[in-house]
Amino acid sequence: MQQFTLDVAVDLSPSLDNFLPAGNEAAHQHLRLWLAAKQRPPVPIYLWGESGTGKTHLLRALERGLLERGESFGRMDAGTQESPSFNPTWRVVLMDDVHRYGTIQQHAAFNWFVNSAAAGCSVVAAGNAAPAVLLLRDDLRSRFGWGDIFALQVLSDEAQREVLKQSAHARGLYLGDEVLDYMNMRFSRDLGHLMQWLNKLDQYALQTKRAITVPLLKQMLDNIDQLI
Repeated sequence: MQQFTLDVAVDLSPSLDNFLPAGNEAAHQHLRLWLAAKQRPPVPIYLWGESGTGKTHLLRALERGLLERGESFGRMDAGTQESPSFNPTWRVVLMDDVHRYGTIQQHAAFNWFVNSAAAGCSVVAAGNAAPAVLLLRDDLRSRFGWGDIFALQVLSDEAQREVLKQSAHARGLYLGDEVLDYMNMRFSRDLGHLMQWLNKLDQYALQTKRAITVPLLKQMLDNIDQLI
């Protein structure tokens, strides 16, 4: 099959529209309604699940939605070295990978919680475990646990394949079942990990000007150091 690449910019950034909610419909719908609300309740939202369940995708989707609505927000994740002071103009604070927060980040997160309550600012956070078992300071763990909590489920193999196919289609690529079978056999089934490999495969296909096939994938793996 001949492959054509799009000659226009393709928006592949996370959104609520390109999140496949199979098994996570309740969380997805809740976030849609929350984002669309003119007046949001002061109840925090906490998303948890293992790697690949879409936590970061959903937080990035909310960030995108807030930007489109012109709403000010603060964001922090485990890679944030110096967390900004709470800004009273923020409507929302987003906190990702809270299970990896160190002492300084936990202090900043608690400060954001306290100030958010006073300013009527909403809190949405995500981690890899239920609030009660997070290895965080007690006062922070209790705050993650008193609001709306959603346990995200890992997508089935069929749903993961659908996500990969949709992402490839958005790039103007065709991803055949034989390629998906090989990816599932060769790589971790963590969806985030698979998406990273799809990005590399897309890049390599463009460099070599070839369609995505199993031989191309094998060749890419043999020449992975040459990818820029």
